[in-house]
Amino acid sequence: MIRIINLIGKISLNTFNNLGKIILFFFMSFFWLFKKPFYFKQFLFQFLDIAFYSLPVVGLTTFFSGMVLALQTYSGFDNFNDESTISKIVLTSILRELGPVLAGLMVCGRVGAKMAAEIATMRVSSQIDALETLSTRPIQFLISTRLLASILAVPFLVLIGNIIGVFGGFVVATFKLDLNPVLYMISTTDNFNSIDLIQGLIKALVFGIIISIVSCYFGFNASGGAEGVGRATTISVVTASTLILTSTYFITALFI
Repeated sequence: MIRIINLIGKISLNTFNNLGKIILFFFMSFFWLFKKPFYFKQFLFQFLDIAFYSLPVVGLTTFFSGMVLALQTYSGFDNFNDESTISKIVLTSILRELGPVLAGLMVCGRVGAKMAAEIATMRVSSQIDALETLSTRPIQFLISTRLLASILAVPFLVLIGNIIGVFGGFVVATFKLDLNPVLYMISTTDNFNSIDLIQGLIKALVFGIIISIVSCYFGFNASGGAEGVGRATTISVVTASTLILTSTYFITALFI
């Protein structure tokens, strides 16, 4: 029994210790955003990598999610199979939850893993130490640019994903479920609520911070050669994904 308590205490202390270090890491990265020099090329490269190259996977995921949501709504609400009900549920679900969460998880799996692996490789190969010898602040050059790129790119992906997801629901509703396309579009427009969109964008902003900071933190503190790179990448993706799914609840609770 004592061993179990000791184990729980050890895990709890390690968790809060890492959480505190991640928070400090975020404030340091955010602080250096406002200090010169600003590495625009590095920022632009990271923004394109996140926003442009993640667009196909985010678009495909949200498109089919919207299609599935329309089908499930149609089959689950037997007495309300009209354009208004289906369009409202698809629109609200995509804007509030599915769009931000799916985009966040896709970016986490594609970009978060890449960030962690790149920075961890630089750490174990002493490239980060070399930056310091060249009078370049590693956090400002590597982390702050990725943080800013994620803050701007993830909400952009969520906006595009929302449009594609709603369109996916429209495709299924009109071509498979034989609903009136004009009435469906009118109902979608009438049910649009700016608060739902704002809620989703706030989640996207938080997810962008989580993905960049968590991935960069574990990569920046990696050790142990190739094995350490793999370990840092795995931990970063699992931790960021868990925080995304956890934070979405608390953000949703704020709007209810």
